[in-house]
Amino acid sequence: IKAMAEVGNPNSVSDAGVGALCARSAVMGAFMNVRINAVGYDDKEFVSDVLKKGREIEAKAKAKEEEILKVVNEKIGSPL
Repeated sequence: IKAMAEVGNPNSVSDAGVGALCARSAVMGAFMNVRINAVGYDDKEFVSDVLKKGREIEAKAKAKEEEILKVVNEKIGSPL
């Protein structure tokens, strides 16, 4: 997605932005699913490990989204 924003068709840069938003939403939604299902596991060490990894992945997704949106917004610029 970032490459599309950086060097892709300039008229598609907003599509890269939407892709970044959707990708972050997908990661967050998947982690919500993991969190709600984690309640049903008795192995607390496993749950703790999975939730830690999930938080790390969620943070990376948010950071990547910000990085891509920065490129997108720079490319779009101000219409005025």
